[in-house]
Amino acid sequence: MDPLASLLEGPRARDPFLLRALLSPPWAVLVRDQAPLTVLCVVRGTAWLIPETPESPETPESPEAQAPALPRQLTAGSVAVLRGPAPYRVADDPASPLQAEILPGGCGVAPDGTDLCETLDLGTRTWGTGTDAPNELLIGTYPLSSEVTGSLLRALPPVLSLGPREWDCALLPMLTTEITREAPAQNVVLGRVLDLLLISVLRAWFERPSSEPPAWYRAHGDPVVGPALRLLREHPAHPWTVAALAAKVGVSRAALARRFTELVGRPPMAHLTDRRLDLAAELLLDPDLTVEAVARRVGYGSAFALSTAFKRERGITPSDHRDAAATADAAAGS
Repeated sequence: MDPLASLLEGPRARDPFLLRALLSPPWAVLVRDQAPLTVLCVVRGTAWLIPETPESPETPESPEAQAPALPRQLTAGSVAVLRGPAPYRVADDPASPLQAEILPGGCGVAPDGTDLCETLDLGTRTWGTGTDAPNELLIGTYPLSSEVTGSLLRALPPVLSLGPREWDCALLPMLTTEITREAPAQNVVLGRVLDLLLISVLRAWFERPSSEPPAWYRAHGDPVVGPALRLLREHPAHPWTVAALAAKVGVSRAALARRFTELVGRPPMAHLTDRRLDLAAELLLDPDLTVEAVARRVGYGSAFALSTAFKRERGITPSDHRDAAATADAAAGS
């Protein structure tokens, strides 16, 4: 599996929130939905994207991911991806007064707290000031952090955007058509389209000449570290040691440890821990798998060993992670 494929294998929208917004100037919306990842497309008109930058729970890995997010104007055909849970404003002009605030769950309220869900309802997954509005946006969010891998979130800046000349995707017209349809399994269809749309955007973004991907992504091209990374990603449950990994790639233990840390930014075993815990976080969403079974699948000898590592690195236990995801799922479905 190539490095980009391994990075993008994670997005799985299970219960996405999708919305078509039709807005007439002046308009400004503050989004505080706490979604871990959002895709925003401008179908017609223009929009200013104005991020706010509270601390993120994920530690960014790439230079671009560490740069501050700046306001930017998006034209028709542009797309932006926002790494949450940071709030952001979207408006026709940075100076436009705030008209609405979007809360977790997609509820819209006025600045005075008045519920706007019915007032601005324009039909199936459509919201705004009128069907003839000159600005049309499509917004898709991954409401649960479990739907997007930690490695992907750590690789992304707070906001990335591509203009119509940098990104031309046939999926945008498809989403425009599907987002207002009511049909059997429509949420499943929309989730798959959102996944593909996100992957298409990120592939185009990573392939830019000016792209600065995370260090481990660039390290895949190194003749020593690249093979080691592939072994760790393809066989995370193997009982790796630095010595065993070095023997596989044909260098000394010290040489591998030094070069790996220099290029990737973390020692080999720390990188392996990240990989194992990302996989564990996904597997824990399956209620049929015990914590013990998950531990064995990702390379830990017992549920206790996995719990210790999970708690140390993520701040919560595997059971707490599973319970939080189940609670979020229930809330999203209510």
